[in-house]
This record gives sequence, structure tokens and C-alpha cells, in this order.
Amino acid sequence: MGASVDLETRFAVQDLFDRYAAALDDGDYEAWPGFFCEACLYEIVPRENRERGLPLATVRCESRGMLEDRVVALRQTMMYEPRALRHLVSGVRVRRAADALHAVANYCVLETLVEETTRILQAGRYEAQIVETGGALVFRELACVFDSVVVPNSLVVPI
Repeated sequence: MGASVDLETRFAVQDLFDRYAAALDDGDYEAWPGFFCEACLYEIVPRENRERGLPLATVRCESRGMLEDRVVALRQTMMYEPRALRHLVSGVRVRRAADALHAVANYCVLETLVEETTRILQAGRYEAQIVETGGALVFRELACVFDSVVVPNSLVVPI
């Protein structure tokens, strides 16, 4: 995967994941595309497909513009029940490659709908390629590789 990184870099990557999770938990979907560079890849993909090298993803956005379009659809055209999300991110591992930082982290997204108990929406791992743009770390690629073979029908928000 590459060379190890210093603590400052590791902390900066952890901070990127923490800010990313906080924006989604706060429902600040308009900020979500800003965590990515212009030419990026975001996908939500089943673990089985990822491990077998199959290209089929549940959600796939191939640029920041596509992420912005997803936010517009989420705000203006999609109909879904209001919900509170809570992202738990742990076990961040970072390695330096020639052209990017490569990071892997565990995630669990909890979902609470009005008048329902909290349930696990999705659990899995983030696989990220991170680059520096304008003095800030951003995702060039972020794959949300989920463990379950079942896709919840409430998968309307970014993971």
C-alpha cells in the first residue's frame, strides 16, 4: 500500500474523516461535495463486488459536479422520511503512495427515523485516496464498501 506516514499526516486524515462525518450527521449535504477534488470518484459498493473486482456500485458519482447534482436531487426531488444520522469512524490506517495518501477506515452509520428506534443503516469500510488541494486534504476517491448483501431501501443520503 505504500510508506507509513507521520503523526501529523495521520491526524490530518483522521480530521478529514471526522469533518466529513460531522457534515453528514448535521445534514449539511451542500458541504459534502467540498470534501472532494473536482475529478473524483465516490461510490457505495457491496464488499462482495469490491473483492471480486466487479464494477457494479449501488451509487457511483464520477465528479464533484455529479455529487452536487446528487445534493440537488436529495433536497429538491427525492421524497423520504426525515432522519437523524450518526457516523462512527474508527481504525483509520494511512499509507503514502507516489501520488496520494491511501486510507482505510471502518464505518458504521446509525439511522433514527421519527418515532422509531435507532438502527444500523450500514457498516463497512471506507477506502480512500486523498490528495492535497489548495492547502487542504480532499478525497480523490472514496469507496464506501458495505458488508451486508442487502441494500436498505432508505439509502438516500451519502454514507
